[in-house]
Amino acid sequence: MRIALGSDAAGELPLAIDRWLREHDHEVIRFGALAPGENDAWPSVGRAVAGCVARGEARFGVLCCWTGTGVSIAANKVRGARAALCADAATAAGAREWNDANVLCLSLRLTSAGVAEEMLAAWFSAAPTKDPKYLEMIEDVRKT
Repeated sequence: MRIALGSDAAGELPLAIDRWLREHDHEVIRFGALAPGENDAWPSVGRAVAGCVARGEARFGVLCCWTGTGVSIAANKVRGARAALCADAATAAGAREWNDANVLCLSLRLTSAGVAEEMLAAWFSAAPTKDPKYLEMIEDVRKT
């Protein structure tokens, strides 16, 4: 599966995420500080990853910035992106299940490589709910 990965800073966490994704047979498309010569400002990175997902060039996106909030805000400005800032595996799984989130956002400051790997495993093992109540809410968000 093709995954868009972006960060406004290179370092241990984005490299650990990249490594985990590749070890799990995903093709990684890098953005921001992970792609030499690209704009690494968090708004640009957030929009670039979200755009890649929204256009169908990648199935999911993973974004990192110091708090995770900036890239989440920027990604959610892209129509078709549903970015979720997560801090643990249960929240990541819930974002996939109840929100059909397609971009996982993480804090460089707070997320260890081990916790990120737990979140990625939960994210990829979760599936969107079939519950009509939640499907209606997800569709409501897609319209805006």
